Amino acid sequence: MKEDNEISKQPRIVKSHDIRIDTDYAEWIAELKHRYRSAQVKASVRVNAEKLLFNWELGRDLVQKKAEERWGAGVVEQVSLDLQREFPNAEGFSALNLWYMKR
Repeated sequence: MKEDNEISKQPRIVKSHDIRIDTDYAEWIAELKHRYRSAQVKASVRVNAEKLLFNWELGRDLVQKKAEERWGAGVVEQVSLDLQREFPNAEGFSALNLWYMKR
């Protein structure tokens, strides 16, 4: 099994007589890989920043709308259920988290 692992890590070469892999090509591919990984990190940071902003705004909305006075004592729990139902794969919409956002 170790041999299979070693083989899968080796670069694959296109079987064509029209391609020549040299140092410049290898450096360019290394640069592309680095740039792609950097883009992935930047995208993750941006996503996290947007989620944080959403959480702050949700907490603000709960306070500004005086949600409990307007819709009743269980409104935070209801908002939690509604968001979890709409976005089942999203994290952070528990009632406890919404109470933290509201604070």
